[in-house]
Amino acid sequence: MAGFQFKQFSIAQCSTAMKVSTDGIMLGAWADLGSAQHILDVGTGTGLLALMCKQRAQNAQVQGLEIEPQAHAQARANIAASSWPDIEVTLTDAQHFNSGRKFDLLISNPPYFDNALKAQDDKRNLARHTDSLPFSALIDLWQRVGHEHTELAVILPREQGQHLVQLVDLAGGQLRRLCEVKSTERKAVSRWLMQFSWQAGECERQELVIHAGDDYSEDYRRLCREFYLRF
Repeated sequence: MAGFQFKQFSIAQCSTAMKVSTDGIMLGAWADLGSAQHILDVGTGTGLLALMCKQRAQNAQVQGLEIEPQAHAQARANIAASSWPDIEVTLTDAQHFNSGRKFDLLISNPPYFDNALKAQDDKRNLARHTDSLPFSALIDLWQRVGHEHTELAVILPREQGQHLVQLVDLAGGQLRRLCEVKSTERKAVSRWLMQFSWQAGECERQELVIHAGDDYSEDYRRLCREFYLRF
């Protein structure tokens, strides 16, 4: 499959099971980076989210985690070819990752299939199924490598998003931002963009419709304008 050209970087994706997606682009554009100086992209795949975060916060130190060796190599190649070759990509899983630094933000487009029928492709299973990154492991990583002000930004289908909200609540965190995403105005909500915090406060809620008629909506264009070539 051909690569994906953004305004400030390009993504080659021939070696990765999960390609550049609308989900990943939305999350990378929507996440509140605030004043984060250390950002961790959990399950970096092609390196998309790591590169989007670095474009938005060029003074931040960005690191990616990837469990699958060929995806890890692809991410490193994409980063090396970018304007930000200092982004680090570590070949490991969330359960075994340790760091001497504390991160201010964790961002992830995680696998979410649980009991669904698995494909024959082991790389695709790693990318799609929660065996490789259970939600509990993502929350544990957030606790281990973060501090009291570290936030977690994630995109999931609505049902799985509701489950993650419950697990974060049990761990003592809470939902700080929520964007309910529809493909069109008439469709049901298909995705939840979520940002979690350990700090108490009101949840900021919004809605995003991706398509209007035969084109992207103005809200979607506004969100992703820094990245899409034709926006």
